[in-house]
Amino acid sequence: MSYNYFEYKFTVNPKEPWEEILLAQLSSLSFESFDLNDGLLKAYVPEKFDSSINLDSLSVFKLKEVSIHFEKKMIPPANWNARWESSFQPIIIGEDCVVRADFHPPMGKKYELIITPKMSFGTGHHETTQMMLDFALNITFTEKEVLDMGCGTGVLGILSRIKGAKNVKAIDNDPWCIENTLENAKRNHCSNINVELADYLKEDKPYYDLIFANINRNVLLDQLTSYTKVLKPNGILLLSGFYQEDIAVIRNKAIVNGLTIEDQKSLGLWRALKFKK
Repeated sequence: MSYNYFEYKFTVNPKEPWEEILLAQLSSLSFESFDLNDGLLKAYVPEKFDSSINLDSLSVFKLKEVSIHFEKKMIPPANWNARWESSFQPIIIGEDCVVRADFHPPMGKKYELIITPKMSFGTGHHETTQMMLDFALNITFTEKEVLDMGCGTGVLGILSRIKGAKNVKAIDNDPWCIENTLENAKRNHCSNINVELADYLKEDKPYYDLIFANINRNVLLDQLTSYTKVLKPNGILLLSGFYQEDIAVIRNKAIVNGLTIEDQKSLGLWRALKFKK
């Protein structure tokens, strides 16, 4: 089974501060990922969710002081993979970790993660994934039970297993991500990664020592209570996929659920938070 994606490419004039405002408002829609790497704002949505994209519902499109134009095109899976392979460069996280493809030579790092993404997001290029990896590098995983919600390529769960996690459950609602996580786990010689196709958690009892959830603001707010229910006392919840203006509402929802904020990271426009139960 394969998914096509639609790419929306936005041109914003003037760029400051409106591109950041547009990005924040687009995150309330069904877009799965964003790309600012080449100076343009690009947003990606699976074909099956494209009909729900209503740009006219965003207030930024109604303002006279900013001009926003966009182009839209479909990206078949084969084309996405070819484009990725032609431009992919290793990503170094801290001093000890690199995310690279199998066609790159070894770089002599303590943690060398071999990731090929298919149509999945989470190669390490996106700022949110980099921050989650950075958090993980400073956490002890030995004999821990780990949950990776919205696993994408499986990179976070793979690092957890390499660092000694006992078991990892990786959940995503995209069949490409499920297949890709299984393939990447095999590439990295990682066993005990249980991959599940689902939208929500089915468990409701404390089981996990650490939970990754690198998704988006709306999903995090909707599912945060369910994460807390399956997190053991003193367990760690790592969240990313949102912006500075989203931190207050996410923090408040976490506090209501008995979590305490311990740390936060920022990279570009994106933010990541670390909570403890």
